[in-house]
Amino acid sequence: MLQPTGMAVLAKLDLLDAVLARGARVDRLFGKAGNRVVLDVHYAALRRQGMFGIGIHRASLFDIFHETVLQSNIGVHTGRKLIGSEPRGAKRALRFADGETSGPYDLVVDALGTRTPLAPPTGRELAYGALWANLDWPKDADFDPHALAQRYERASIMAGVLPIGTPPGATTPKAALFWSLRADMLDDWRDAGLVRWKAQVAALWPDCAPLLDQIHDPDQLTFARYAHRTLAAPAEPALVHIGDAWHSASPQLGQGANMALLDAWALAKGLAEKVNVDEGVRHGIGLRRRHVLTYQWLTALFTPVYQSDSRLLPLIRDRVVGPLSKLWPATAIQAAMVSGLVGNPLQPLGLEGGLRARAPLAKAA
Repeated sequence: MLQPTGMAVLAKLDLLDAVLARGARVDRLFGKAGNRVVLDVHYAALRRQGMFGIGIHRASLFDIFHETVLQSNIGVHTGRKLIGSEPRGAKRALRFADGETSGPYDLVVDALGTRTPLAPPTGRELAYGALWANLDWPKDADFDPHALAQRYERASIMAGVLPIGTPPGATTPKAALFWSLRADMLDDWRDAGLVRWKAQVAALWPDCAPLLDQIHDPDQLTFARYAHRTLAAPAEPALVHIGDAWHSASPQLGQGANMALLDAWALAKGLAEKVNVDEGVRHGIGLRRRHVLTYQWLTALFTPVYQSDSRLLPLIRDRVVGPLSKLWPATAIQAAMVSGLVGNPLQPLGLEGGLRARAPLAKAA
């Protein structure tokens, strides 16, 4: 999901219209455990004009950026496996699997994600991941086309449906169906077969039947593994890590792509405002560090409530936190967390105007 924070960056880059055209507007996050509503977050609770999220396929977001890069005549080199880097004086060279070395470059920006070969290993793998499938949006099913909907049984079982718009190559809107699963049970899931899994999903959430009917092969589902990690030093000489390469967590608060966009914007701002590369990188990191640490902490706090083997945490969630979260100021606090606005990340980056510029688009949507 793209949140108001990431959308503020896209607005400044004049890419938000393209994203809105390919994605799906999300006004609400809604979850039930049995008959109890335990998650109900409305962006309207922020009481600011133009607040919503966007569900979008990763391929759609990549395609928009790729097209922009090509139009800007920026060179793109593909077909090389990167295995590391090495300093060359004040610059840095890249090392490839075929033994060749490129560069050296004034600055290498590492956006290779959680398992980047350019950063030392750190953090921990999370016990739970999720199976994902991209399917046709079910026209006659009881799903809100502007909501991320979830169903839970304790914290060990979770299903979700997210509208993701129309990805490249598709002609109709799609939905992402996801199912929480322990990573060490993936082989057992494969061995048990689709029929048993479909029955389990349908028992939890009968409305998913039109989505399940589209799945005929286990290869239609991709298993995503998650890790919680934060580099203590996100920069080295002529090298800076951004996005999940710097900080990664579970997707419970939906911040991954948005944090990466903010990191990139902060880096560009730092480089533009300082006289040399090293100062610019340090400035960019400084602009982001507090917000990054805040959301790393918040995500670590909330992940076990929705993905864990705990029996106590989901009981507290369902019986205590769920009912209380429907009351003010909890409604506004939840919306601020989901939107990425806790810690006021936009003002230091000069992005408050991006939110204001987006308001007419929200009305048109």
